[in-house]
Amino acid sequence: QVQLEESGGGLVQPGSSLRLTCKATGSLSYHKMAWFRQAPGKERELLAVVTSGGTTDHAGSVEGRFTISRDARKNMAYLQMENLRPEDTGIYYCAATPGSRLAGTRYDYWGQGTQVTVSS
Repeated sequence: QVQLEESGGGLVQPGSSLRLTCKATGSLSYHKMAWFRQAPGKERELLAVVTSGGTTDHAGSVEGRFTISRDARKNMAYLQMENLRPEDTGIYYCAATPGSRLAGTRYDYWGQGTQVTVSS
């Protein structure tokens, strides 16, 4: 059974940086991991994906500002966020699912989310 727990959210000013961490229990050897965001009043959005082999993809809205990574030995994933904007405000979720394709938004395992608020 895979369990995911996010941490690292908070209240920051525009232009700031944050690093979100996703701690996983259970084997993720054959899983891809991703970060989603749900902004107030909006649908959940896929932000970034990383395969078990380390291949990554990022949504156009965060390309160049956010970077996903994972550490297989520690069973953890990260989302480094730079130059945060007010529109980045939302609940950030870590997710994992078996498979190696970058495409797709169906994930089997989800964390409870961590709040990120960007405001001056």
